[in-house]
Amino acid sequence: MRLMFVYWRIGDAGSAQTLIGYAKAAEALGHEVLMYAPPDEDFPVKCSLDIESADAVILNLEWNMYQHPGERSKTDGHMLRTGLMGIGHLNVVRLLTKIPRERRIIIDDDGMYTAHIDVDGDFSHPDESASRLRIETYDSLSDKIYQPTLHPSVPTVGSFLFHAYNPELEVPLDFSAKPFGMVYVGSNWFRWRPMQRVLKAIEPVREHVGRMMIVGRDWDRMPWWVPSPLRERAYYTDPAYLNQMRIELSPPVPARCVISTMSQGVFNPVVVRPIFHHFQLVNPRMFETPAANTIPLFGLNPTCVREIYGERATELVLGEDAADQIRDVLNRPEYYADIVRGIRRHLAEKHSYAARLEQLMQIVRN
Repeated sequence: MRLMFVYWRIGDAGSAQTLIGYAKAAEALGHEVLMYAPPDEDFPVKCSLDIESADAVILNLEWNMYQHPGERSKTDGHMLRTGLMGIGHLNVVRLLTKIPRERRIIIDDDGMYTAHIDVDGDFSHPDESASRLRIETYDSLSDKIYQPTLHPSVPTVGSFLFHAYNPELEVPLDFSAKPFGMVYVGSNWFRWRPMQRVLKAIEPVREHVGRMMIVGRDWDRMPWWVPSPLRERAYYTDPAYLNQMRIELSPPVPARCVISTMSQGVFNPVVVRPIFHHFQLVNPRMFETPAANTIPLFGLNPTCVREIYGERATELVLGEDAADQIRDVLNRPEYYADIVRGIRRHLAEKHSYAARLEQLMQIVRN
């Protein structure tokens, strides 16, 4: 089967690493995964503009693929909004007129096919009109819309986790020489509140933790070029508190260095923006952290942790006694390493790229 993804051609952010995982799995299983883009020998996924040869086109749509009101064109009996922003220089809608509607699949990666809601300082859309526009546009593109959650927010949306686990990336668990007690790798995009909860839990055991590092963008200041009120809501941070907690801030690292960077810490918090927590959406980091040489501590919904990682993983969910949990992880890392080994086995069996690719092909066949 020949599957073509429409997405930003970037190597170190977003879902690009997920697409690389699909491409490798497809090659091993005798299928082909491509990205709709001009050929580029330096990019790890084969790129092509021959979209008509694809058995299916998968649009991986995220927050940053903004929509703008524009002209409307009619094709296949459906109205397509040509104001949907293209990817790079591409116009998504115009290229899709070459592909029958039944061969188009949307991955609603940020859970935006939903009404406008506010959750813990985060929001699904800037306002109701943005929500209606997003839903209308997705409906105009495909009948097959999937969200990366086991509990889609809309009855007509399918469940497809999309992101997956790669056991080839596993680093042996060894806690004999760790430069950091805590490491977090990720940028500050609606993540201040969940991160603050982790840091507040650490306060009573701060001296026990040792060095702590956050790696990513926008933790030291809000980007001035982002307009209000998005700037204050998505990028709020508290540099004075981070300094008080003696957090070492480091710039983002390339995707190939994410797991090795996480491996420098005894534990790594696994936190998501509040909207992701609310809808129980998964993201790439949720499958990368268990592969690192570290203990993942989940600031996630316990039900989500149980369903994705297995029953014993709930021991790693930060609860009301989070400070005591963190102290115990630092005192008994080998006990918790055994839990991580079980999580790895579970993910390799249930959530590998091979398993995910087979699920995607079943969606295409249906």
